[in-house]
Amino acid sequence: MCRYLMRVLVLLMANCLPVVPVHADDEARRRTEPQAEQADVTLDQRIETINSEIKESLSRQLAEIPEIDEKNPDAFETYSKRGDLHMFLADFSKAETDYLQMVKLKPDVDSSHWRLGIAMYFADHAEKAAAQFDKYHSFDNIDRENGIWRYLSHRRAFGLEKAREQMLKYEKDDRPPFKEVYRLFDGSLTPDDVLKAIPPGLPETARNARLFYSHLYVGMNYSAEGETDLAIDSLQLAILNPWPRAAGFGPDYMWHIGRLQYQKLKTELRQAAQP
Repeated sequence: MCRYLMRVLVLLMANCLPVVPVHADDEARRRTEPQAEQADVTLDQRIETINSEIKESLSRQLAEIPEIDEKNPDAFETYSKRGDLHMFLADFSKAETDYLQMVKLKPDVDSSHWRLGIAMYFADHAEKAAAQFDKYHSFDNIDRENGIWRYLSHRRAFGLEKAREQMLKYEKDDRPPFKEVYRLFDGSLTPDDVLKAIPPGLPETARNARLFYSHLYVGMNYSAEGETDLAIDSLQLAILNPWPRAAGFGPDYMWHIGRLQYQKLKTELRQAAQP
């Protein structure tokens, strides 16, 4: 999609997507309080509000987790929860450590542990991340989302040309919209093609699901290409999409990933603007 069309789309979406609640109790609180006028609030400001609430909530949850005793039968689940909290608070090395402890306790989860691969990627352990996504492919050879993260890891570790050469080949269909999204990363489709592939007339929930993953991975692709402004535009739409936080574990996790990538890019822009 050209820069003009992407920015027009952002402006059109700005006033029709609600701020996503952090938790159900926060949403209930909002329903009982006067609502601020949203017309003059920028997307950046809306997302800053979300991030502020998220950080407060996650930090509180993290503080409530006791020291982990690995002999305790709940240790595995506690490492999982604490790893997620570290991840969502952008403490990627600690998230990676907790996820590795899960594998230590239950080695059979290693091949399916995609969260570990993403933590490795964000912790700048790109080669380890690529190897983790290779393991996941042995567990599930249909999931193109895994192939995208493997590609991103290979690209960071070895560059674009080798990453494209080493992209996984898939023979079976995946859930929408990943057939089209994967082709965005192999270079055979454009961001505009991915969005146009979403069929008209879908029910709202199904449409929001496809829009979320499309905007998230268009943003991740722009990030990899160094197109920071366009990446931010697309990630904003993913973050403000109401579907992932209501959809459950996997989509909610990936919503956080979009939020973290957005934060990373905004931080880099602020640092670059400093004298």
